Amino acid sequence: MSQEYSDVVRTARDYYNSEDADNFYLHIWGGEDIHIGLYESEREEIATASRRTVERLADLLPPLGKDAHILDIGSGYGGAARYLAKRFGCKVTALNLSEKENARNRELSEAAGLGDLVNVVDGSFEAIPVADGSVDAVWSQDAILHSGKRDVVIAEVARALKPGGHFVFTDPMESGNCGREDLEPVLARIHLDTLGSPAFYEKTAKGQGLEFVDWQEKTPQLIRHYSRVGQELAAQRAGLKGKVSEDYIDRMLVGLGNWVKAGEKGCLAWGFLHFKKPEA
Repeated sequence: MSQEYSDVVRTARDYYNSEDADNFYLHIWGGEDIHIGLYESEREEIATASRRTVERLADLLPPLGKDAHILDIGSGYGGAARYLAKRFGCKVTALNLSEKENARNRELSEAAGLGDLVNVVDGSFEAIPVADGSVDAVWSQDAILHSGKRDVVIAEVARALKPGGHFVFTDPMESGNCGREDLEPVLARIHLDTLGSPAFYEKTAKGQGLEFVDWQEKTPQLIRHYSRVGQELAAQRAGLKGKVSEDYIDRMLVGLGNWVKAGEKGCLAWGFLHFKKPEA
């Protein structure tokens, strides 16, 4: 590929391109929507809760017509991009670093009759390949944590947005209530040195000229989601034989447990962040 990736982004790309990760997220984590869900009951289906997150986050956007352009950064299998294209009837650029996920996104978008609206682009949100001031909204779900240059990502978002454009996203974050030792098991599993925080994103976005609109904290949903995924992975383990390696499953169960423990200790934060670029 021509684009140069940072070490952290390259690590995430290699991970999401792996057969183990691809099959795990496809069969366990919700299929089209591979992010944290909003649950209405302890045993609700992961896919149902995950789609609810997409719907509620989309409610934060203003009415957008068919001439609008939405940029989804870290778009995964494209579930949100297809939902947004259907809901608003507008074009959505789905930017994502995993070629494997992107190939499935293109197939699913074509099958849904949305191939003309959803444009899937291989690339990193540390260097967003769109013109300055060209998109009406930027969207992201649980992806920005994978950058070691989150300030660069926010700067790129601000550059891409039109005046009056909106930036809505979720991201697993640290709460600021715990020390490094409490977060180390989580960070080590996902090969990161830090997580962002609500305060970091607010300060960084404001520094790029974006206006803070809202922060809707929903941290209990993060704890519930990682618990549900762990339960489902353990329950379906036998059926994953030949698709996901035993070593991957063992490590994933430990990693999911670390997220739950850190969340229960008050070390993590998750919810809806909303910013707006001022009118010109």
